[in-house]
Amino acid sequence: MESTVHSDYITAALIAEVEAIARDAGAAIMDIYGRDFSIEQKADNSPLTEADAAAHRLIDARLNQLSLRLPVLSEEDTEQFSGADAQGRYWLVDPLDGTKEFIKRNGEFTVNIALIEQGKPVLGVVYAPALSLCYTAARGFGANKTDAEGNKKLISVAEHNAGTPWRVVGSRSHAGEAMPLLLEQLGEHELVAMGSSLKLCLVAEGAADVYPRLGPTSLWDTAAAHCVAEQAGGRV
Repeated sequence: MESTVHSDYITAALIAEVEAIARDAGAAIMDIYGRDFSIEQKADNSPLTEADAAAHRLIDARLNQLSLRLPVLSEEDTEQFSGADAQGRYWLVDPLDGTKEFIKRNGEFTVNIALIEQGKPVLGVVYAPALSLCYTAARGFGANKTDAEGNKKLISVAEHNAGTPWRVVGSRSHAGEAMPLLLEQLGEHELVAMGSSLKLCLVAEGAADVYPRLGPTSLWDTAAAHCVAEQAGGRV
């Protein structure tokens, strides 16, 4: 469902600029994806690759070149964040969401860039470079998907038909013990495993009905796809 109200600073040109940044970060990731790369462990034991760092540097530099200069909070550099601006706005970035999928080389990883205003994602770009899929959304502009052939279309969530199985998309690397219990309560269902923020995007485009997020979650994990899902008529 497309909102008819949007802030005047959010324009089609701004959405296109952020999409270009995400695509260029994806290209930097793919340069590393095709060769051997180093893997480190962060303090929380999650993996970190040189692709995470390369994408972070590119996105941070390019966001700071936009005419809309806002603070940047990136998963890979939280210390430089000085807080939102006077209007409660900032960029929220996960340079490489799905690092485990990147390491497995299954293609299910994304670049996530969101614009936050007063605690809500009002613009979001999710780019899956290995799959050449890009999802964009902004308050007042609806949600779009651009496929590998460059075809762009408006997307919307699907309405679940009573009596049909629920189409559930779940984490490939973070299933957890609670998922089987939830699925049992849900009833008849079809489960598809997927990595990164692509799960929420599948709901946004109507390819899945529900995505249960049961594990630990950081804002940068979901903000961009949150915007896509909401602008497509979904509830997060």
